[in-house]
Amino acid sequence: MQTENEYIGDDKFIKFLAHYECPSPIDVVKMRFAGAICSPNMALRPADVIASFWENNETPRLETKKEAELFFKFFMGLWDDIFNQIKQNKFALPELLKPEKADLRLWASARYDELEQGYLEGFWGGRQDLKIPAYLAQILDSLSEMADVYAALNKRVAKGDTSEEVRKTLAHTDKTVTRAIGFIVENAVLPRIESLKRQTN
Repeated sequence: MQTENEYIGDDKFIKFLAHYECPSPIDVVKMRFAGAICSPNMALRPADVIASFWENNETPRLETKKEAELFFKFFMGLWDDIFNQIKQNKFALPELLKPEKADLRLWASARYDELEQGYLEGFWGGRQDLKIPAYLAQILDSLSEMADVYAALNKRVAKGDTSEEVRKTLAHTDKTVTRAIGFIVENAVLPRIESLKRQTN
């Protein structure tokens, strides 16, 4: 179930991830949590998602019971924060710092990871055989296509294309992704939001 732990904030959470040498950046963590919360796979536990941030699903060695409690408390604080955003249908892509001046390659690369390694991986939770309505499958396919758009734009920028067209396409793709996730939340998540509270372990 939800734990109602308080989220420690982005700055402290980034340091927390660095301390445990987590290879996943904070925005991928947020997006994977969002995908997992939206997932119809009720066997998917927060602990499984947390483990997935490390290679071979091996969480760091936690020396004491207190350390283990804090470790999961900090993660569940973010989980609850994302859950509440989704419950209010206010979840959005992680903010860019001054997007009008954003490094286009970093923008495209980060969005690809947030969508492909974040939301979509979280939603499927390691299972590609989930039974979902056709309309939902189509939206998820479109999100995968949007990830491909980010990847293609990343390649264009890498080749030296930093045109206004690329920037506008990135911004438009962000809006499309946000609307698609919002549609999933409104139509497939909110009607059963209370049943989506998952056990911590």
